[in-house]
Amino acid sequence: MNSIAWIALATAVATAAVGATAQEMGKASPTMSFFITSGGSGKGAALGGLAGADKHCQALASAAGLGKKHWRAYLSQQAGNGLPAVNARDRIGKGPWRNYKGEVVAMSVADLHSDSNKLGKAASLTEKGGVVNGRGDTPNTHDILTGSQLDGMAPTGDQNLTCSNWTSDGAGSALVGHHDRQGGGTNPTSWNSAHPSRGCSQTDLQGTGGNALFYCFAAN
Repeated sequence: MNSIAWIALATAVATAAVGATAQEMGKASPTMSFFITSGGSGKGAALGGLAGADKHCQALASAAGLGKKHWRAYLSQQAGNGLPAVNARDRIGKGPWRNYKGEVVAMSVADLHSDSNKLGKAASLTEKGGVVNGRGDTPNTHDILTGSQLDGMAPTGDQNLTCSNWTSDGAGSALVGHHDRQGGGTNPTSWNSAHPSRGCSQTDLQGTGGNALFYCFAAN
């Protein structure tokens, strides 16, 4: 190989190294605006309410180098005890949203709540780029806390489906989605509203295929 060829090869290698993506270097894409929490509060569904859940999203995003964005938990709040109803879909901005790799998972709120979104086990990654266990894995942790109906709205009626608005780690229940979009329940393929949990404790959530994880979205 002559000197000109060697120079060309060296230049190509250097260019490839400089152009390596953040994801290839073990970092989240700077465009990441959606993730599943890599861990919960440690207290089951007692997240400290919506504010506590948002704080958890922000802390995980900051650890991933994206703390300048405004992160919100995809969780609904039911009306009662002096609190208004809050819809998860209204908390997360307008989109589009991208995962750890920078891949678009939904273009808009309407797209997110339609069959055309790109959510699923391979795309719904944690802020660390990890794949969350799904149906067929041991343990299965595909139940993701949302407290939301299929359209992203807060549940109505008297049934507690938000673990007392994310303050209970005992009594109550939470609507959960399946991040891998498979399994049992009323809506087994739904990412945000597959079925209610058995309870709100860490043990109960794990017993029905979860680990008190939830979705986080960048609202700006």
